[in-house]
Amino acid sequence: MTKQNLLLIGSGGREHAIAWKLSQSPLLNQLFIAPGNAGTSDFGSNVPVSGNDFEGIKQFVLQNQVNLVVVGPEEPLVRGIHDFFLTDDLLKNIPVIGPQKAGAELEGSKDFAKQFMIRHGIPTGAYQTFTKETLSKGIDFLQTLNAPYVIKADGLAAGKGVVICKTIAEAEAELTEMLAHEKFGKASEMVVIEEFLDGIELSAFAITNGREYLVLPEAKDYKRIGEGDTGPNTGGMGSISPVPFAGKDFMQKVEERVIKPTVEGLQKDGIPYQGFLFFGLMNVKGDPFVIEYNVRLGDPETESILPRIKSDLLEIFLATANGTLSEIKLDIDERTAACVMIVSGGYPGEYAKGKVISGLESVTKSLVFHAGTSTQENRVVSSGGRVIAITSLAADLKTAVDLSLQSASQIRFENSYFRNDIGKDLM
Repeated sequence: MTKQNLLLIGSGGREHAIAWKLSQSPLLNQLFIAPGNAGTSDFGSNVPVSGNDFEGIKQFVLQNQVNLVVVGPEEPLVRGIHDFFLTDDLLKNIPVIGPQKAGAELEGSKDFAKQFMIRHGIPTGAYQTFTKETLSKGIDFLQTLNAPYVIKADGLAAGKGVVICKTIAEAEAELTEMLAHEKFGKASEMVVIEEFLDGIELSAFAITNGREYLVLPEAKDYKRIGEGDTGPNTGGMGSISPVPFAGKDFMQKVEERVIKPTVEGLQKDGIPYQGFLFFGLMNVKGDPFVIEYNVRLGDPETESILPRIKSDLLEIFLATANGTLSEIKLDIDERTAACVMIVSGGYPGEYAKGKVISGLESVTKSLVFHAGTSTQENRVVSSGGRVIAITSLAADLKTAVDLSLQSASQIRFENSYFRNDIGKDLM
């Protein structure tokens, strides 16, 4: 098989983990990452082009004989990067891993996703959608629900658009903030109010070409900033894979009731789909319910699921693009992967950037994935809220977590913070 020149779009921990995994493939010729971070440059060449600069990406792809494009984050997908390739005569034969705009709506619009689930009989909580004009009806709808209340901005809000309110007063205030005061800008022009599902959260993943699919390892991520799952939501403070309560029987239910009907639903609706599917699930008394879809791998879940996949990731991408996904047999490491995220002080609120990071080279027993870093004067500095992800593999959950915490404590930058209780609820 011809060796591949591959362009990976993104700059976070997910992309660093993907780059690390792709670099192990004998099928890889050159790996480019746009724009990448201080860590991705260890596995390929960083390219100073934004994932939303479609023209810039086009020029780069043509100049560097790129054979395959993998889109890490959701925003270029929702903006239609795949469609941009398909409608350009010079790009249309270059496969893109990541759905077209129509499929990306599963993440781009919470309302679209809920309608899709209801239409295809995929288990999910009851909901209604409201706008600024129907705000008073939204407040009336809240009165019909029991606490707590789930309020979601319809559009993309960088993982922060979902708020769970404990009291009706809090819920009314939040709904008003989102709709009347545009708390999330355009993302909260429409707001979904959803029935609260009581259970334990987890994330399931598949890669599909729209007909065949491959189920990837599941993970549990930790969204809240504070220990004991307290404080505001973040983009994710850590993750664990496999998930102890998601045994074979439960994951079979997930495949039969969620994954299969989703892929079939896309076909029935005439929506082409080539890429990852992420299922945000709630395990309610042993039954899976879908809270949300994402149209890419989760972050920080990627940092705990990819280290467990022994199979060649590039081979999986090529099989997805060539329609031969059913021929791939996944080889999964039975060990537990525990990921701990080191973040900037103040995150998810205001935080400072440009803090010099030390101790990276002293970590020898864990994998280090850069999530928000850049290079300044040959030094690695922080450039985001979530800065470094540490992943360890071990025979059991406690050992994996302890290893990651030990490694995390070796990495230092001013006001850095990480949770010490990732995975403790599962022990």
